[in-house]
Amino acid sequence: MTSPPTAPPQPPVTTPDGEPPARRDRIGRLIAFLRNTWRGLTSMRTALVLLFLLALAAMPGALIPQRSLNEFLVDDFYADYPTAAPIIEALGGFEVFASPWFAAIYLLLMISLVGCVLPRSVEYWHSMRAAPVATPRNLARLPHHAAAESPEPPEAVLERTRRLLRGWRKAERSEPGGVRVVSAERGYLRETGNLVFHLSLIGLLLGFAGGKLYGYEGDVIVRADGSEFCNSSILGYDTFRPGLRVDGTDLNQFCVRVDRFDGTWLPNGQPSTFGAQIGYQTGADLAAGVTDWRLGEITVNNPLRTDGDRAYLTGYGYAPEFTVTWPDGQSRTGGIQWRPVDQSGSQLSEGATKFEQPGITDAELRRTTQLAVTGTFAPTGAVDPEGNLASVHPDLRAPTADVNIMRGDLGIDDGRGQSIFTVDQQKIDDGELVTVAESRLGIGDSVTLDDGTVVRFDGVTPWVNLQVGHDPGQIWVLVFSMVMVAGLSLSLSVKRRRLWVRVAPVDGGSRIQLGGLARTDRAGYGEEFDRLASELLDPTYKKDG
Repeated sequence: MTSPPTAPPQPPVTTPDGEPPARRDRIGRLIAFLRNTWRGLTSMRTALVLLFLLALAAMPGALIPQRSLNEFLVDDFYADYPTAAPIIEALGGFEVFASPWFAAIYLLLMISLVGCVLPRSVEYWHSMRAAPVATPRNLARLPHHAAAESPEPPEAVLERTRRLLRGWRKAERSEPGGVRVVSAERGYLRETGNLVFHLSLIGLLLGFAGGKLYGYEGDVIVRADGSEFCNSSILGYDTFRPGLRVDGTDLNQFCVRVDRFDGTWLPNGQPSTFGAQIGYQTGADLAAGVTDWRLGEITVNNPLRTDGDRAYLTGYGYAPEFTVTWPDGQSRTGGIQWRPVDQSGSQLSEGATKFEQPGITDAELRRTTQLAVTGTFAPTGAVDPEGNLASVHPDLRAPTADVNIMRGDLGIDDGRGQSIFTVDQQKIDDGELVTVAESRLGIGDSVTLDDGTVVRFDGVTPWVNLQVGHDPGQIWVLVFSMVMVAGLSLSLSVKRRRLWVRVAPVDGGSRIQLGGLARTDRAGYGEEFDRLASELLDPTYKKDG
């Protein structure tokens, strides 16, 4: 038997350009998907949804304490809600405006607005430059219309029309039978306002983005006793939040000296006014070697503005001063800021002032004899019903401190960073740091420890919290905001309207037909149309319909 003949191999099916159909279909589907995705993203509906989502995403930043604004409130939130706080932290709730999901919404909104606004801006631009549309065939069907006959020749009527429509965009055309028509349109500033508003919105977002990229913000506590702060390095700050393009090596140079803190309070303890008397040196002063200080004042709504930076007064508090005298007669005085735990009015504060005994060369002995004066400070001390120290007024009327003096290893030699407001709890749990005395002290009072060491409460120095901010996009945000409001005002106040005039020769005179149409809101256009019609058709004006 012979085997059946085999068919010759067929060449692969290809498209005219030599590409396999399946691959071309996949590419076509991918292109269609990308095109539809882009159209959906750049639609006005998507832009409005993203704008709503951005406002919704910003709500946690107003309801939940933000670490960039007040670290202490975040710590208090952890203490009050120990279960919810870690979840909120994982979701970026304490840094809403720096979280990836907020940045994603912001970026999508930016892309959507650019893709939506730019084509519309081009469309507005073309419509502004386009000639008025041709005159409709039947002007009597328009919302506003009128007609009359005039003994004047058509050219005289056209001349009067040109004079009355001065300032309108006009186009004259001819129709069969010697008929002349004038198409006029006014209110193009409405489209200009739309164009300016949408472009300014993009500029506003770019200004915000520029400020986040090239700006920085930091907080520093400065004692109000002539202490100084210089904006020369991030090491001078207590907290520093740089922009994405800021490395902290090129800060604007200036120095601030806080001479005095002034505060006034209402009888119920609520702050009325508070500010700081300061001296400052600008970057130019420092570069020129000027040693004199410029005098000024920083209040709540009056920051120091110098060299493109702003220094705000965002808080105040107190630094109790203690003197420790050891049995050998040596003494040390320490005063460091204590943290307010009740910022609503009383300024009740807590903190830790730490000491090392001088003159000890043995490392082990020096490590185990460190002292910490911890506790609570009240600027106007009182005793609550449970016998605890309370503060009834934020002013320094009766400074009182409940101190808990601890001796042992504070951990300040371990090379690990620790809070200036507290001692290491782990040292207490391990028994390396123990309480040796507790007492309630007024200014001038002292307590003697078991080894003869005396701890005296000497006085109180106010401190202020300065928040230094540099935002190069701020001026652009202001400019674009003002331009955006101006564009919106134009868009809402200017009415787009059209007017057509048809002049036909009849029996030595002219027949005049008028038609008017409001492109936006008809309110108010009827009166303007009647006025134009009366001046064009007078004295034989007869309104039809």
